[in-house]
Amino acid sequence: MGYATLQQCIRDLERTGQLVRVTEEVDADLEAAEVHRRVYAAGGPAVLFENVRDCQFPMLSNLFGTIERARFIFRDGIARVEALVQMKKDPMWVAKNPLRIPSVAATLFSMRPAFRRSGAVLGNTTQLDKLPLLKCWPNDGGAFVTLPQVYSEHPERPGYVHSNLGMYRVQINGNSYQPNRQVGLHYQIHRSIGLHHSAALAKGQRLPVNIFVGGPPAMTLAAVMPLPDGIPEVAFAGALSRRAIRMVRRKGSPAISADADFCISGTIAAEQLPEGPFGDHLGYYSLTHDFPVVDVEHVYHRDGAVWPFTVVGRPPQEDTVFGDLIHEITGPAIPAVLPGVHAVHAVDESGVHPLLLAIGSERYVPYAEDRVPQELLTNASAILGQGQLSLAKYLIIAAYQDNPDLNVRDVSAFLQHILERVDWTRDLHFQTRTTIDTLDYSGTGLNAGSKLVIAAAGRARRGLASALPADLSLPDGFDTPRVCLPGVLAVTAPKWNVEAHACDLSPTEFCSAFERDASINGFPLIVLVDDAEFCAASLSNFLWCVFTRSNPANDVYGIESFVEHKHFGCHGSLVIDARLKTHHAPPLECDPAVTSRVDELFASGRSLHGIA
Repeated sequence: MGYATLQQCIRDLERTGQLVRVTEEVDADLEAAEVHRRVYAAGGPAVLFENVRDCQFPMLSNLFGTIERARFIFRDGIARVEALVQMKKDPMWVAKNPLRIPSVAATLFSMRPAFRRSGAVLGNTTQLDKLPLLKCWPNDGGAFVTLPQVYSEHPERPGYVHSNLGMYRVQINGNSYQPNRQVGLHYQIHRSIGLHHSAALAKGQRLPVNIFVGGPPAMTLAAVMPLPDGIPEVAFAGALSRRAIRMVRRKGSPAISADADFCISGTIAAEQLPEGPFGDHLGYYSLTHDFPVVDVEHVYHRDGAVWPFTVVGRPPQEDTVFGDLIHEITGPAIPAVLPGVHAVHAVDESGVHPLLLAIGSERYVPYAEDRVPQELLTNASAILGQGQLSLAKYLIIAAYQDNPDLNVRDVSAFLQHILERVDWTRDLHFQTRTTIDTLDYSGTGLNAGSKLVIAAAGRARRGLASALPADLSLPDGFDTPRVCLPGVLAVTAPKWNVEAHACDLSPTEFCSAFERDASINGFPLIVLVDDAEFCAASLSNFLWCVFTRSNPANDVYGIESFVEHKHFGCHGSLVIDARLKTHHAPPLECDPAVTSRVDELFASGRSLHGIA
């Protein structure tokens, strides 16, 4: 059976050599996060901090730090969840596999929570300032809960069937929150808790919420799963753990996870207060903005409670493993959910939402001499209308028929396939003044930016340059051209003109220096960056720089560009301005003093020696 508690999981990981205990004193303020980042980067074990400065509770990090460990933790349930996915993909799957009927029935039975009158989590009470006050990056606005499970129920249809369990970050202190009485709740657009909150406000009520920390590991994964409406996350957690999730039913309030390590209970109304900054998963700070406030009524914890946490930052980080596991579980269902779409990949190195790669069908005119994107545009519209996929900023989609072996997760090969075939006069499709990820500051405001669909189909129309042309001459102020990939060139451009703001003319000046027959067009994609050496040093650097630092409607240019019937295209290379700009959030950097202190924890004779 799956783990009913976090403590069961910890004992199992320790028994199998997948957990290390740190006995030395570690501060939750910056030091624990620095340890976590190093251990994760080294592919190391889960880390149990037994001695947290000024706190009675131990902390646990890197629980899901490798895909192998995540599979181990959920080894009993993944196959059964995959069976449910197969049923979604093919409703006749069970009939074709009758031997699987008993296990499928058991899985379905485990999806209904087991309700109790009480639970271990209600054994003790404490207050917010007694919890581990985790601060991950130097300029964070306070301490945060980074693995919360925020549970709410629909005000008009209470009960688990219409519940939501989401991972929305929680700020415990700082800013103008009333100490021990309020926490910030940062939930983003396209999240179901927003529907619950809206319904409560429409009724003139406050929305009760329970914030769980710890408990069954399946609940943590369920909180980040992009489940379709109608499937409660608590039900998914039961299927994944192969046991019904025990919940405490309380009159007039949402249920509580009986086996959670901690539960912060309270309500939210229309009031908002400044939340942040917070070092986020795009590799930059998300800045201070007004978000809902939880007025805290109770803080519960079980005996022997452990505080699990993660650290986000420039990917890859531990949340990368969540993405990989979600892809493994849900990937086969993509064609059933999005007919005509064969695969979708949210590119982690770009910060997930900034870049989606997809493979779709192109069958509309099978008699045509050469394919052009038609059905692909239908596929793209469907993708951008699907839940969190709608937050994508760049969507690049290829035709399955052009190469059935194309792998959407082989980013380098995929981009080269596209660049060989794309027609920049035809294949650029913009959406302007729309929503993008709340954490993406490349746009025009909070949640505001644009999208670009690049759809390419047909025979290869060009070869891709992989070396600088001998006659390459760049305009004044542009230098250090470097090849990132075949067909992709990075150029160091002048620093963003602070006084010019959105009217910086450097990209226009660059494009006007070339014509469509210039040798530089052997690179169909050119990116203007602050440091071409850094951008071209790795595929990861390229993806991070370009797609987190550009907003399509503002930052896409082209050599010999044109606008015809409101359609933008170019006859030469596409040029993306991916420089850091004044309205962007600052990148994350560690505190050197903290780095020096943490070095000692990895020294000879210490608990972490030899791990990183």
